[in-house]
Amino acid sequence: MTAVQTSPEQHGDASDAAGQEQFPAGAQVLVRDEVWLVRNAVPTTDDGTRVEVVGVSDFVRDQEAVFFTGLDTVELIDPRDTRLIADDSPTYRRSRLFLEAVLRRTALPQSERRLALADSFLLDPLPYQRRPAELALSGANLRPRLLIADVVGLGKTLEIGLTLAELIRRGRGERILVVTPQHVLEQFQHELWTRFAIPLVRLDSVGIERIQREIPAGRNPFTFFKRVIVSIDTLKNTDQYRHHLEQIRWDAVVIDESHNLINRGSLRNQLAQTLAPRTDALILASATPHNGDARSFAELIALLDPAAIRDPENYRAEDIEHLFIRRTKVSTEVREQMKGQWADRGPSQAVHCPATPAEERIFEELAAVWLPRDGSPSVSSVPLFPYTLLKSFLSSHVALKATVSARIKTLEKKDDPRATAAELAALRRLAELTADLTEADSAKFAALVEQLKGIGVGPSSDTRVVVFSERVQTLEWLATVLPAALGFRGRTAKDCLRVMHGGLSDEQQMRVVEEFGLAGAPVRILLTGDVASEGVNLHRQCHHLVHYDVPWSLIRIEQRNGRIDRYGQAHPPQFRALILTSGTEGAKDDTLVSERLLEREDQAHRSLGTAEAVTGLYRAEAEEKSLIQDLLRGRTVDESLDGRRSGEDAGTDAMDDFLADFFGSVGDEPQAEDAETDGQSAPETAGGATGTEVATGSVLPRLFDSTAHFLDEALREVYPDARDRLDLDRDEQSGLLSFRPPADLLHRLKALPVDYLREQRLRERLLVTFNRRLAQHSLQRAREAGSTSSWPEISLLTDLHPVVEWLTDKVLVRLGRQEAPMITAEVAEPTYLVQGVYSNALGRPTVVKWMGVTRSGAVDDDMVSLLRRSGVGPTMANKLRHRDPAPLAAAIPAVLEAAEAFMERHRDAWDRPLRESIERHKLRLGDWEQPTLAGEHTKRRLTDLADDLLTTGQRPMLRVLAVLLPDPDAPPAASVPLSATPAAL
Repeated sequence: MTAVQTSPEQHGDASDAAGQEQFPAGAQVLVRDEVWLVRNAVPTTDDGTRVEVVGVSDFVRDQEAVFFTGLDTVELIDPRDTRLIADDSPTYRRSRLFLEAVLRRTALPQSERRLALADSFLLDPLPYQRRPAELALSGANLRPRLLIADVVGLGKTLEIGLTLAELIRRGRGERILVVTPQHVLEQFQHELWTRFAIPLVRLDSVGIERIQREIPAGRNPFTFFKRVIVSIDTLKNTDQYRHHLEQIRWDAVVIDESHNLINRGSLRNQLAQTLAPRTDALILASATPHNGDARSFAELIALLDPAAIRDPENYRAEDIEHLFIRRTKVSTEVREQMKGQWADRGPSQAVHCPATPAEERIFEELAAVWLPRDGSPSVSSVPLFPYTLLKSFLSSHVALKATVSARIKTLEKKDDPRATAAELAALRRLAELTADLTEADSAKFAALVEQLKGIGVGPSSDTRVVVFSERVQTLEWLATVLPAALGFRGRTAKDCLRVMHGGLSDEQQMRVVEEFGLAGAPVRILLTGDVASEGVNLHRQCHHLVHYDVPWSLIRIEQRNGRIDRYGQAHPPQFRALILTSGTEGAKDDTLVSERLLEREDQAHRSLGTAEAVTGLYRAEAEEKSLIQDLLRGRTVDESLDGRRSGEDAGTDAMDDFLADFFGSVGDEPQAEDAETDGQSAPETAGGATGTEVATGSVLPRLFDSTAHFLDEALREVYPDARDRLDLDRDEQSGLLSFRPPADLLHRLKALPVDYLREQRLRERLLVTFNRRLAQHSLQRAREAGSTSSWPEISLLTDLHPVVEWLTDKVLVRLGRQEAPMITAEVAEPTYLVQGVYSNALGRPTVVKWMGVTRSGAVDDDMVSLLRRSGVGPTMANKLRHRDPAPLAAAIPAVLEAAEAFMERHRDAWDRPLRESIERHKLRLGDWEQPTLAGEHTKRRLTDLADDLLTTGQRPMLRVLAVLLPDPDAPPAASVPLSATPAAL
């Protein structure tokens, strides 16, 4: 495997050439008198090109290293010095594997817009889940950057996984950072590994400290692993980690629940501002990305593309359609594709709970003193506090007691006893009314027990339920009294229930979520606060949800329901809400607000697919605050919800019109864009209600008909005695492979989740398969009864799996330095297989061509088709005939000249789609004006980036891969002449 590089003397000055060094993945380089295989190469500002390699020669074989061309001499091997060697393996297996390995290790060019791997993962084939990846690759933006704003439950994690997989295949996903809320860390990590074979190392503050103890002082802990997932609550500690994050660049950064980044000046916002300029790809995900403020949303979009929005107070959907995609469950494409795969939810059932006598006395006190029915002033000097009391009481008497106690302590600290005397007296009356209450005095508790028994929750049942409450005090109280009321006794009373709220550590939260998702775990009831209303999957073993109290926000109700109403739910989700009712005249019970909000959320879900845009506020906190203020003004719930949309509140018209572009017509059918010329499919838009239809045909050049066939042949070549050396066991019927991983593979497995390695004992034995049904069954079995781990025993082998990558590298190093095999095939004359690559200034390939070149100068740029026409395949015979390599090697310089001339002739045509796309970006940048120094700096930086993405002026990098030789025993008609006309441009 060889390469040629233009010298500084030949083209431009030395500094230009140094900045444009080409070290393509799969090439061999000579460093410190050892041969290495290039995995990735990225230019740096100070030390030349950073080249990641793995050892090839005996002394460094399989050792990983990083070299900088400014510090070491990294020598690409000149193809003119290629040594042609015989291949004595049966069916030319070694040569065929080598060619396939080169194809696999070469990054797809920047001009390739189509998805390459979408059909190879453990996913249902849903086109709507592919659209974010298509948008990221479409060329509509300079870099793969987008905001995935699909509503809850559509599978944003799977969409992110697909996008990352495609970036990895293009050499743009070596270094990945995923940032999520702490309670979904393991869930996200689990999905990316089990579905895509993308391993992420989970780091928390303890893990980072452990790494810092193991590495040399001063070394950046984020360089220890290439692909990591970290809690945003860990990374937002900018004082501790910012200096490390500022010194590292990522290929891709993912930030989940990105609406939490909006508040300027917050620690989360500072973290995002640190990461955004230090990554190529940036993927933001949020079902609720808008907080109702145009400027705040513009700041979120600016993380993706600082030049997308000219005026942050006034912009339209078309300004960001290259960065933004949003669908709901009722969007046409989703609804049609999800038929039969996502059970429709049932209506939200309001369970009326007539107040007990003790509760009626509290209602009477609230109606008389705190929220007077006759409109007279409240005893409290704080207008909103009476509603805080009311909501506490509607949750539980325990929550009311805690709220009363906290308020008493606050008032007792004040220096004006006369001003607080009346309120303190009223608070103490409430304290007396709640002092002796028990679960027997709670109508909601009695109804909860009745409802749970009715759906089958109990000691002899596997039925599970999620119970939501806003108040931690309510959750903790229910945890003490609910198990016994349902008939759980002894140890089962402790094991049957888990509590989750924001006060738990990230490890505790993840453990709760994992247990609830395991069919074999004894937990039956999950009591949770709204910390679980964002991002957490609770639908694996559960389709029942109870709102013990109802949040006064349509968004929050929708988010809660989305925990079990989501892609992959096999049963119709059932929702119940406990509605405390009162016979006291003028009492503000749950029928006033909660019951009506449930009805409005259900209506919005069925008609719009989301309740987010109903109020036009886009934030749960803002919805609740606005509603309470309207209640204080005497408005009803419906008047409050509809008032803003009808423009009754001053200043809402412009905002409503503005937001309608983003969140109004989310159910429209995507419109396909016209494909560009020159055989390129490069749609320019894929936002909100419009989409991208990108061809997904075969884009990967392959010599083997499948990855399974490649792996089988590679094992026979590299480990002919695999049954003994690897203790390999193969089940031909199921397709299961079981073997003991050797030391060099164990080194790669360090990137796998630690829990997975330990629980499945992967260091001792690996179980892998290409059989998707078997892998899916293993994944399901991990969640079923008897399983103690959510990690599957068997993993699906994809092109990204460490086992496949390990064998690919093992095959590549079977050939020595500067060696290319000679293959007897059905050709009329010697035909040299040559790879040609044009790159941009960032070292990424813009054009990759696989050519067959004869000594007469004829070129065919479809090497794979040439190989198939020439009979190169598993049934070919290797007659072990000696051929003199000297005259063949003498022709190599002329062959390389012919290949280079061919590429130069067609370069402009190949470059045109990429060049036109980048020129459109530069024109848009020319129109973007910001009257600040920072704005001008941003404009120059983005213009420079656009220029860096263009193909450089260098000559192509050329590599001689092999030589096809005519079979002297074959009749003339059996040989295939090479056409001088290329098979495809």
